[in-house]
Amino acid sequence: MDILYGRHAVREALRSGRQARRILIAAGSSSDPDIAGIVQLAASSDIPVETAQRQRLNDIAHSEHHQGIVGYFHHRSQPTLQQFLEGVEPPGLVLMLDEVQDPHNLGALLRTCDAMGVAGCIIPGQRAVGVTSTVAKVSAGASEYVPCITVPNIAQALRLCKEAGYWCVGLAHTEDATVDSWDFTTPTVIVLGSEGSGMRHLTRSHCDAILRIPMMGSVSSLNVAAAGAMVMYEAARQRGWR
Repeated sequence: MDILYGRHAVREALRSGRQARRILIAAGSSSDPDIAGIVQLAASSDIPVETAQRQRLNDIAHSEHHQGIVGYFHHRSQPTLQQFLEGVEPPGLVLMLDEVQDPHNLGALLRTCDAMGVAGCIIPGQRAVGVTSTVAKVSAGASEYVPCITVPNIAQALRLCKEAGYWCVGLAHTEDATVDSWDFTTPTVIVLGSEGSGMRHLTRSHCDAILRIPMMGSVSSLNVAAAGAMVMYEAARQRGWR
């Protein structure tokens, strides 16, 4: 079971057709239009809805930021990397994260992936955050639509992507080439490093190119979620997505 909380996360899980055992709403919240809409979605799928005290929701979500709703959802299985790559509509655009550990960064990146037409996100199985309930909430439900494929080895995953016809492009703030110089109309994997040290040396060595975002201010780099958003937007812009 996955416990999801927050109005967007629960609503999108229901809209995507994900199976749930039950939904809990805070006492006194049934008249709220957002909550009422989610209750109707649950009812249309014969999912039980129960009322609970807010403190109980705090305990279940391990957070006070549940917005009055928590859901018990069946775990959603994800494809293998090979299966995922075979199903991507060309020209593919994929995000790969090298040991990103903050759930707020992963959630924000998945939300941008959904907005910019990125097919999915590849993450390592160790020393990195997975798709937690916090990630689902921060993503505003985008985690229900953007596959997040967990792999045991990032370097091996990069090799598989190359064999499938992708160019692998890493991001760093010390390079000469800028993101707008890359042709993102080709099948591309955008590789972002961790919050502290960026891409690991082995990951970097498997990239076909390393690019930077032009900066006009005094600070030399951006948060990984902000940097990822800018690169994904540039890719979408080049592809003519409006």
